[in-house]
Amino acid sequence: MSTIIVTGGAGFIGSHTCLLLLERGYEIFVIDSFCNSSAKSLEKVLMILLRFNNDLKDKLHLIKGDLKNISDIEKIFKNCLKQFKKVEGVIHFAGLKSVFDSVMDPLSYWENNVIGTINLLKVMEKYDCRTIVFSSSATVYKAKSDKLLTEGDFCEPVNPYGFTKLTIERILSDLNKNNDQWRIASLRYFNPVGAHESGLIGEDPTGKPNNIYPQITRVAIGKLPEIKIFGSDWPTHDGTGIRDYIHVIDLAEGHLCALEYLSNQKPQMLTINLGTGKGTSVLEFIKIFENTNKVKVPFSFHERRQGDNAFVVADNSLAKSILDWKPKRNIEDICRDGWKWQLQNPNGYSE
Repeated sequence: MSTIIVTGGAGFIGSHTCLLLLERGYEIFVIDSFCNSSAKSLEKVLMILLRFNNDLKDKLHLIKGDLKNISDIEKIFKNCLKQFKKVEGVIHFAGLKSVFDSVMDPLSYWENNVIGTINLLKVMEKYDCRTIVFSSSATVYKAKSDKLLTEGDFCEPVNPYGFTKLTIERILSDLNKNNDQWRIASLRYFNPVGAHESGLIGEDPTGKPNNIYPQITRVAIGKLPEIKIFGSDWPTHDGTGIRDYIHVIDLAEGHLCALEYLSNQKPQMLTINLGTGKGTSVLEFIKIFENTNKVKVPFSFHERRQGDNAFVVADNSLAKSILDWKPKRNIEDICRDGWKWQLQNPNGYSE
């Protein structure tokens, strides 16, 4: 059985990926600072899994730690060595992720995302662990009107968050060129949304949510008065921004495919989009949510936000061909599963 470290594993995407890793038989060590997550997400992961296999509770280890403190990272590797377990790879989610907040507080984003990753890579090299799946972002791209984005397209982020992700990708590329033993997958994913079909785990941002989907569900349940749509004059068919919304389970499955591909191939670096290849406007998304769940979601228009783009949709053909991965869930599934999570957990993980 392989031992994997998951940074930021208590977060939205991390917790869903941990669920799939445990189902697949991995033993995982999660390090998370809980600055924008809850340890209860992993308790719920175990609740889902223990219905079928009571032995899995011993395969999940949770450590509170911060990647800015290199000693926190090293403790995990030392702990694994004491248990005669070699860490085979790392899935790296940890980092700050709000486009808007990165514009308001860029220094925090550079410190957390870039310095934290450098610390992680230093410790990995020290302990001879050279397989990493990195959580990158479509924000690294320069948007191209209504064209699908391919991995070879020009990268020119318009916000500090995107710049931190692109910087980390370049660090990983330099590392790969310097040492040909690294196995690296940089996964540029688009707009993760939805929740696990059980309704037990989902997205629960601390404070006011910046992403559209938790705003939609909170408006629908009455916790927020309305959705604020930033821009009604984008060059799109209805004036609102178009995005590629991908179900979080599809995204988690993409991480497993990348990890297992790297494990079975020669050392290399991959850069791969994870998206559906289908664009949905903000207004369309709200309408589909309303029709799927038979609820109303009031909205109002506001000025465009700094750092946004009109059209951001993936060309996912590389993921399909290399990883043998493709998204299996549609927008209606996203709306249904995410609403189930919100209804069952009106206060998120704080209940």
